[in-house]
Amino acid sequence: MTIYKSLHDRLKNQHETIGELISNINNTRLTFRPSQNKWSIKDNIAHLATYQTVFTDRINTILKKDSPNFDRYIMENDPDFETWRELKIDCLLQKMNSDRHEIFNLITNLTDQNLSRIGQHSKYGNLTIIKWTEFFLLHEAHHIFTIFQLANDTEIRNNI
Repeated sequence: MTIYKSLHDRLKNQHETIGELISNINNTRLTFRPSQNKWSIKDNIAHLATYQTVFTDRINTILKKDSPNFDRYIMENDPDFETWRELKIDCLLQKMNSDRHEIFNLITNLTDQNLSRIGQHSKYGNLTIIKWTEFFLLHEAHHIFTIFQLANDTEIRNNI
């Protein structure tokens, strides 16, 4: 099992889209929550930054244990989320970049045998490290799309 090109490229660069999407957004817009139960742009970024550490921990566990089980990750149940949420955007983006560099090196330097190792997800079943990485990137892409929507929605712009 090897890393395919689109996985490799997205793992290396996908997160950089965030900085481009928010480059001209003011702090009011970055912290605006469209409703009480919805996250702001900054909250989405804090979530993605936090989840990178969770992903790294899960990959390292898969490498050390045979078929470990993982529950669904629920950010609101993570006591570290509030700490991340308080960080400034620049700090979050820098942390994402440095953590992503580590993740990229970790995943791209694994042998085919290690990429085939399995971790069990409570909803999606047995996933190889390749599939865990795809899941990680699709999750990130979902939040990047949410950031795009929050940054460009004209109804939001007119309400702040």
